[in-house]
Amino acid sequence: MVDTHNDFLSKAVEDHYAFDTDLRGQTYSDMARMKQGGVDVQVFSIFCDDHYGKGSAFAYANQELDSLYAIAARNPDRMQIVYSYKELMNAVKHHKLAALSGVEGGHMIEDNLSYLDSFYKRGVRYMTLTWNNSTSWATSASDESKHSFIVTPYGLNEFGKQVVRKMNDMGMLIDVSHNGEKTFWDVIQTTTKPIIASHSSVYTICPVFRNLKDDQIKAIAKNGGVIQVNFYSGFIDSTYLPRVDHFLKLHKAEHDSLAMLKKPESRILEYLFTHYKKDLDTLRPPLSLLIDHIDYIVRLVGADYVGLGSDFDGIESAPRELDGVEDYPKITEALVQRGYSRKDIYKILGGNFLRVLKANEAHAQ
Repeated sequence: MVDTHNDFLSKAVEDHYAFDTDLRGQTYSDMARMKQGGVDVQVFSIFCDDHYGKGSAFAYANQELDSLYAIAARNPDRMQIVYSYKELMNAVKHHKLAALSGVEGGHMIEDNLSYLDSFYKRGVRYMTLTWNNSTSWATSASDESKHSFIVTPYGLNEFGKQVVRKMNDMGMLIDVSHNGEKTFWDVIQTTTKPIIASHSSVYTICPVFRNLKDDQIKAIAKNGGVIQVNFYSGFIDSTYLPRVDHFLKLHKAEHDSLAMLKKPESRILEYLFTHYKKDLDTLRPPLSLLIDHIDYIVRLVGADYVGLGSDFDGIESAPRELDGVEDYPKITEALVQRGYSRKDIYKILGGNFLRVLKANEAHAQ
């Protein structure tokens, strides 16, 4: 069982949550609940937003990596940072959580390829080329959807292609979640190894800029890559975000009061979503809709190209029945009920990602 995108490290650094304590009711994730949910392999997201840039983004990313190393050091019998497929499988064999990391946003290399080397040496095994903010060398889905190209040329520029080639050479997976369509197609034309979308869902079912269109899904399959379906309610249910907008209008006075206190927008939303959790819970889509996204990809390209990238602890809402990492068995149960074979369930729960990880390690320099 592999999940390729969990944002807990942001909770650890910003809110001082300890992963090896009982955080039920406070976070989607903690170590004991991962064990309960049968999680064998977790890729922890290394994240900072566009407020961090040259001189600060790389340092902040390393602070989150330091936190991951500290958690593993405190729990050597339960968790192991792994650097290869072989180490990963050995950790799983010894019933330890195999921990990898992925940098969510190319701005964290600060246009410096030596920082990419540094991340790789510290166990980072994928990099999302952009977050919502474009870099100087790649455009994001957010900016491309707004036609906002003030910062960067359209798609990958020559340095961006150099980043892709270097990642191929070193065996670091290229992650196209958050990437604009032009960037996506430039990646497809440049990469020599299978890519991933670490936390993206299906545009045809839920047409938001962060989801993948049919031609992109087919291109990833042709490339031999894998799409790790995102659990965020707003990316799997097309009615969710309009209903959240209505919720926010109902609480506009509180929002504006907090904004006058110069609270960051992300913190204001976090407060409202936590304070009115019961109201927000009524907006959550059914688990069946998440399974529909998996079904769609399987029908389009087959069961070899889909997996799970929850985005837990980076989202305020997941489908009903998925209250945390302890609930992964409900996905297995739903797949069984839909008639999936044991072999295909194995692929979806992690086998497909492991195949891509091995392929990227092959002939790495």
